[in-house]
Amino acid sequence: MRSRLIAFVAAAAGAIAAVPLLAQTPAAPKSAADGIAEYRRMLEDGNPAELFEAKGEELWKTPRGPKNASLEACDLGLGPGMVKGAWVQLPRWFPDTRKVQDLESRLLSCMQTLQGFDAAEIASTPFDKGEQATVTALAAWISSLSRNMKMALPQKHPEEKRFYELGKRAFFFRGGPMDFSCASCHGEDGRRIRLQDLPNLTKNPGDGVGFAAWPAYRVSSGELWSMQRRLNDCFRQQRFPYPGFASDVTVALAVYMGVNAKGAESIAPALKR
Repeated sequence: MRSRLIAFVAAAAGAIAAVPLLAQTPAAPKSAADGIAEYRRMLEDGNPAELFEAKGEELWKTPRGPKNASLEACDLGLGPGMVKGAWVQLPRWFPDTRKVQDLESRLLSCMQTLQGFDAAEIASTPFDKGEQATVTALAAWISSLSRNMKMALPQKHPEEKRFYELGKRAFFFRGGPMDFSCASCHGEDGRRIRLQDLPNLTKNPGDGVGFAAWPAYRVSSGELWSMQRRLNDCFRQQRFPYPGFASDVTVALAVYMGVNAKGAESIAPALKR
């Protein structure tokens, strides 16, 4: 009996040894970037940003404010009421305000002119509060109508060109207690912070997962962030004073990054960690 048991164990061991080594080798572990990309793909069909898009569309069409008017006559650069395709051409020069404006600053102008809101009061309101939340929802809907379109910021007007150069200077300006600049994180290929790969925003065409992804839903905080809020938080991380909402420096940075993203497909509103 014992001799038969020994023979059985020996035969089983031989069979296991005969299995090809390849079949026993575990699969190579995924990189952190692969894991994050897979996580985003799993959430794409249920991106919570869709709730903000629906709210933004309603706010665009609903009469509101002291003048009880909708925003349907707002000109985002393609003509009054033309929304599709406008996001991928912003910031740009607007003759009526004689300013280069990004989406958020242009919305402030329209809300003041058409609806009677106080643009300065909205600009000083904290993010996610009052009419600031309105601007965020509007930005989500407007950007969604340009999804999969290619970034194509105009650079014909002298002010558009000047703002690009101002944005470039701001992007590479180092300062603060950490001696950081925007380029410290986004000026080279292969940079990362913790598990997050950082896009290089200095190239042309630029990285579409950078500028062309905002507004975006931040899974970690459960909030939708506009580009203005993203830039605000970047200044915080550099230990710089917060910039004014829709200030020239934030618009100039958006021009620099947006022009560098020429040809990249917009995926806004995207999902971010």
